[in-house]
Amino acid sequence: MSEDLWTPHAPSDPEVSVPGGRQEEGELAAGSVTLIIPTFNEAGNIGELLSRLAGSLPARLPCAVLFVDDSTDETPAVIEKAALELPFPVSVLHRERPAGGLGGAVVEGLKRADTDWIVVMDADLQHPPHLVPELVGEGERTGADLVVASRYLPGGSRAGLAGNFRVAVSRGATWLAKGLFPRALRGISDPMSGFFAMRRPLVTADALKPLGYKILLELAVRCRPAKVAEVPFVFQDRYAGESKSGAREGLRFLTHLAALRSATPLARMVGFGLIGLSGFVPNLFALWLLTHAGVHYLPAEIAANQAGVLWNFVLIETLLFRDRRRHRHWGDRVGRFALLANADLLLRIPLIALFVARLGMGVLPATALALVTTFVLRFAATEALVYLPRRTRTDRGGSGS
Repeated sequence: MSEDLWTPHAPSDPEVSVPGGRQEEGELAAGSVTLIIPTFNEAGNIGELLSRLAGSLPARLPCAVLFVDDSTDETPAVIEKAALELPFPVSVLHRERPAGGLGGAVVEGLKRADTDWIVVMDADLQHPPHLVPELVGEGERTGADLVVASRYLPGGSRAGLAGNFRVAVSRGATWLAKGLFPRALRGISDPMSGFFAMRRPLVTADALKPLGYKILLELAVRCRPAKVAEVPFVFQDRYAGESKSGAREGLRFLTHLAALRSATPLARMVGFGLIGLSGFVPNLFALWLLTHAGVHYLPAEIAANQAGVLWNFVLIETLLFRDRRRHRHWGDRVGRFALLANADLLLRIPLIALFVARLGMGVLPATALALVTTFVLRFAATEALVYLPRRTRTDRGGSGS
């Protein structure tokens, strides 16, 4: 991934407190605050955003701003020009490949931040800059690890959401997330918020696997902060440009929810079983098409089974093992998955015969037990043989030194 990181000179105004004087790339003073702002074509908002930040951040709060930029427009150049007159250092990390969307941009920022506090906010001014000191102050007062700016507390509002449809979608997404993760999101009234402050030790960037722009949800579920605080805020109208939300981001959000919910082995096994059940639909539909086309039922059944296998593979890749797909080439994964799925048929019949002949079971309970046995074996084999990383020579026998 090609990246470009620059940091303009900090101004020499003696009345401005800049931590540690002039900053080198990626170097921020301990005890200060890093504002991580992901951007994608936000050139029209940058000047106003930095101006409001300059008017909102007190000198006693040492602060630096890091933009992580995925833009295809002139946003980096606009940031560079606007930053020259500011009383705090501003850096830009431009990513040529926007892996993980805006959530991935925040993770890239986390890897470079070395401060006590990190504040994440959007660049479109829907998150009011004057609340940055209040978020950090609330964390210091309460000892919280995570402080969320919430639209759903008294004094807060989602007024900046454009139209009833977006309001309904936002509220529905909140209910869905809190329903799926009641323990992890306890104390967070607005898990869809993109405006929050956190203590840097709370998170290791490598533990996060974001997809899309809901990085707070990812952070709360995977890192489980010990104490959470909230402050109300009024979600503002976008200052300039167009919203990046849409149907594609909605699908990414649902995929992200499924990946988070299936993070444990037991949850993955349950998901594996539900996906397997759903595979009967394309299987039976393909069987109906083939037999009505005059194909003999035996080869039709074999061919129709492959439709179910393909269906299951696509859903399992998307919902259960999205973060493990890079370990093997897609053709290798397809081949291994299909082999295991079809071997299930070959193994089931001998198991049924064994249970009936040796254990004296009836045909129906023997069939049910064989189904459960082959399901568990197929899940374990799929995880181990298709989606776990290949063992390296070092894994097998050490480094050889």
